[in-house]
Amino acid sequence: MVQAQTSASATTLGAASPSDQSTPGDTRWETVNRVVYPLRDADQTMPLYAVNWHPAHFDPSVFDERDNLYSANPNGMTRSELARLIAQGRCATSEEPHGFTVDSRNTITLTAGTHLSLCTYFNAFPAGYWRYWTRVKSVRFSAWTAGKGTVTVFRSTARGLAAPVRSFSIDTKHGDGDPQRVEVMLSLKGMLDGGFYWFDARADEDASLTVGDAIWQVPSHDRRTPNPGTVSVAITTFNRPSYCLDQLRSIAGESELRARLDTVYCTDQGTDLVRDQDGFATTASDLGEQLTYVRQANLGGSGGFSRGMFETVKAGRSDYTLLLDDDAISEPESILRAVQFADYTARPVLVGGGMFHIDHRTVLHVQGERFDPRSMWMYPSRGAEFNHDFRSEPLADSPSLHGVKFSDFNGWWFCLIPTETMRAIGLGLPAFIKFDDIEYGVRAKKHGFPTVSLPGVAVWHMGWHDKDPARSWEEYFQVRNRWVCALLHYPNAGRAAAFRMLYEEANLGLRMLYSGMALSQMALVDVLKGPAYLVDSLPTKLGEVRKARAGFADSTTFASPLELPEPGDHAEREWAPQSARDVTKRGMKAVLAALRSRVDGSKDEAPQVAIPARFSIWPSFLGVSSAMVTSADGDSVAWFRRGSRLYRRNMRVCFGLARKLARSWKRLSREYRDYGVASVDTWERIFKDAERQ
Repeated sequence: MVQAQTSASATTLGAASPSDQSTPGDTRWETVNRVVYPLRDADQTMPLYAVNWHPAHFDPSVFDERDNLYSANPNGMTRSELARLIAQGRCATSEEPHGFTVDSRNTITLTAGTHLSLCTYFNAFPAGYWRYWTRVKSVRFSAWTAGKGTVTVFRSTARGLAAPVRSFSIDTKHGDGDPQRVEVMLSLKGMLDGGFYWFDARADEDASLTVGDAIWQVPSHDRRTPNPGTVSVAITTFNRPSYCLDQLRSIAGESELRARLDTVYCTDQGTDLVRDQDGFATTASDLGEQLTYVRQANLGGSGGFSRGMFETVKAGRSDYTLLLDDDAISEPESILRAVQFADYTARPVLVGGGMFHIDHRTVLHVQGERFDPRSMWMYPSRGAEFNHDFRSEPLADSPSLHGVKFSDFNGWWFCLIPTETMRAIGLGLPAFIKFDDIEYGVRAKKHGFPTVSLPGVAVWHMGWHDKDPARSWEEYFQVRNRWVCALLHYPNAGRAAAFRMLYEEANLGLRMLYSGMALSQMALVDVLKGPAYLVDSLPTKLGEVRKARAGFADSTTFASPLELPEPGDHAEREWAPQSARDVTKRGMKAVLAALRSRVDGSKDEAPQVAIPARFSIWPSFLGVSSAMVTSADGDSVAWFRRGSRLYRRNMRVCFGLARKLARSWKRLSREYRDYGVASVDTWERIFKDAERQ
């Protein structure tokens, strides 16, 4: 319905987020999603909030999935036809949104003739997720409007098909007369498999249109918890004080979030302290008792996050702990959405958020992940993908994103965990870094606390493309923690794990990463030492790992390539794409060739080839005796030298360790599970021991 309302009362409607509102039927409604717009970096992020309207692209498979049973024949297509097809795919959807002004965090004004859609990542209401995970059966949309134009509410299905639900004709004068309030009740019926609600706005050709305080509300009697939940935010930092301070400022500036906030546990493990930064005192004063600053020894990300979890459990005031990376840029509305969604889920769940690339702000790296027990590795949720760009493929043109996706875990760049979950299953794995988030999600799921990675909830974070753990000390922790995670949850996976250990070791050797092979072997040795060693070595292991990695050719870096002899050639991509099976076969042949090789790159007077970081995967190293390889961060180079004898020795050592682990797998699995490595009591002892050192 369309109702007249005074400007003051219309503003009150949008501002009443945590409080309930009564209706004639005595149903009280709680605002759980506010339509928001970016006030900074809008040129980089606007396609995540609002896009130009365009007809949605047609995908035949949304009507009949059998269309996906049959492959196309690219060999029957000419080069020019392929180029034309690709060009057609890059149509006007990549055009930047224009023709409107962001008046405030919650208000936009469309210029005459502008037609915008809010079918976007941050502003489409994820109705399917609310239907699947909560008891909510209906939702209410409302907003105030002024000017002339049309506001239309749309609904999509899990197939990605969209249809209008209700259209409102707006005809008022800006600044002269009352704005119009639009409101509609919407059912979640038929949305178990997915679907979104959103609105589009169109200004008349001769007038502008303003839409403000658009909100999505649900009946408060459907809330699982008796009262709105409170949250503590756990942030851990190590020598990233300016990033961490920005995160604190962002939280401090959100009044609606702070109404739900108990405290922020800022665990500072560095030497360049957050509290010493200009502006910290002001932010700390603003937050007051809602900031708890903790200093502790460097126990890694798992130690910092677990400290926040530990303090939350001990304090007993908060219903949830939000784990939030210090260097992430958060959309503050996401935190509130996660807390409110968790209040309404039919049973306690972990609420995760997506990760957008900080250097390409419209690209979603991932929205929820699964853990494959066959490979002991992570993959996107089924039906999802890595690195989806909403600038070129808006939500309306991405039917696969309209279905509900299921996750085994969520990265700890953003993950909301119920306090009752932590009491029931403990805290993070004392892993220092790597796999603590994966292990926790798998553990929680096995205890009846699934992870829901909710669309519209996300942060921006540095992606992994400029990182390569295999070329750093992180390789040790990735290998060790991966197999500890497997031991904890897959007691019959010994043989499969042994094969993967050898597979990964062979890959390192093909890339001439002999420091990585050394750290991998060190990790396997330490896994065999059992759970007590994992816990006791947490404060000191990083120093040992750094020392063990020193002295290898691949770990000796140079600030400039000009410090080394000129390489004989510069590598480019020289391999043709193949099926996964054929790539595996090619890799196995390369391993056998490397095991028979007698090449010794230490005798080379100059690198045979220069390999940029992006091409430093194993096919680039085939037939190469030595190479100058750029670091993943692009700031140094190393002169890799092939050592065939060392490769054979390392593979023999790895084979022995993998065989020993496979034979001891069930016993070790039982020991790790019985020890309670992630219990509250274990972490309390870790924290006390660290204080004494």
